[in-house]
Amino acid sequence: MILRRLGSALCLALATSAASAQSISVEELAPAPVQPLVPEVREHVERVEAESGNLVSLRGLDKVNGKSIDVDLQTGASAEVFGLLVTLRECRYPAENPTGDAFAYLTIRDPDGGQVFFDGWMIASSPALNALDHRRYDVWVLRCKST
Repeated sequence: MILRRLGSALCLALATSAASAQSISVEELAPAPVQPLVPEVREHVERVEAESGNLVSLRGLDKVNGKSIDVDLQTGASAEVFGLLVTLRECRYPAENPTGDAFAYLTIRDPDGGQVFFDGWMIASSPALNALDHRRYDVWVLRCKST
């Protein structure tokens, strides 16, 4: 027991003498260069000229019974596709490749209550990018034409 106390006292004396003998110097470091976490990627985005069409071809699908229907719709006109009222505001397609892609601004709503299910651009080549969210029906753009 006496040895333990003596050992503890010796350790305490050594620790306090070592702590008082240390000197601390503070140096100011230059700031580290800031680097982005993700490397910056700059891709060239090609601008494609688009022309306005006045007719869009749409396809509607009844998901319950699997029936589909194709509808041609004039700009500014509305048509009923199964149980939905579809209105075309604008239709565009690439000027250099008229059969390539189509972009159509559609408003799709309930014909009875007027509830809007979709209001925005649909893209023929990527129908899931901005799709109609309806439990029974689906509508997507096939092509845009000028007549």
